[in-house]
Amino acid sequence: MSVSTPSAHPIKTAMVLAAGRGSRMRAPAGAPPKPLTMLAGRTLLDRMIDKLTVCGIDRLIVNVHFKADWIEAHLRESVTRDIEILISDERAALLETGGGVLHARSLLGERPFFVCNSDVFWHEDRNNLSALAEQFDATQMAACLLLADRTKASGFDGAGDFFMASNGALHRRSAEPHAPWVYAGAQIVRPDLLDMAPAGQTAFSFNALWDAALTRNCLFGSVLDGEWMHIGTPEGLEAAERRMT
Repeated sequence: MSVSTPSAHPIKTAMVLAAGRGSRMRAPAGAPPKPLTMLAGRTLLDRMIDKLTVCGIDRLIVNVHFKADWIEAHLRESVTRDIEILISDERAALLETGGGVLHARSLLGERPFFVCNSDVFWHEDRNNLSALAEQFDATQMAACLLLADRTKASGFDGAGDFFMASNGALHRRSAEPHAPWVYAGAQIVRPDLLDMAPAGQTAFSFNALWDAALTRNCLFGSVLDGEWMHIGTPEGLEAAERRMT
């Protein structure tokens, strides 16, 4: 899938969502938070940061809530990359995905930025985040989502999220039992998308922002080239470990 006009500026800022409780992982009370779950000897958080730095990110925002001290300590002690890392503190209240990004708005700047989950991973035949940035067109898109083929995803058994037109424009699954594309946990966001946040709400899902973009015909997708792995549950982690080894 391609769009004729790519992003005019390199995307240098990213946010990684690391504030959730990770309850579906069913980890013991003393276990690390889900972003610090090890996959083949490396944490999920580090693996996502690796992908972002390879595509040129030099400024990273990480939000924290559950076991926030663990994540902050890990970033201080274990991350040696030459990038600026800022913490968006949600210790007072968990703000969900959309509310978390809105809370960090002052740190994200005025240019488009990546937003990535910390519980996904993918083997790739190309640099998918760089390809996403090349496809992103700020004149048309409020957000461009990285999408995986539902039928080929590891650790995922849902019904799928989106249908996609030939130009990359998205629409939701409604009456259909399944949709071919599932959100793969990475997107590029134009800052003014946050102006579409639900009035008076501090905690809300990013789905609310996507729905607002859909009503304005400015939500697009880019197909992941490779194998996507969702690692939100012990079963997903086990499947990913098998694939990695």
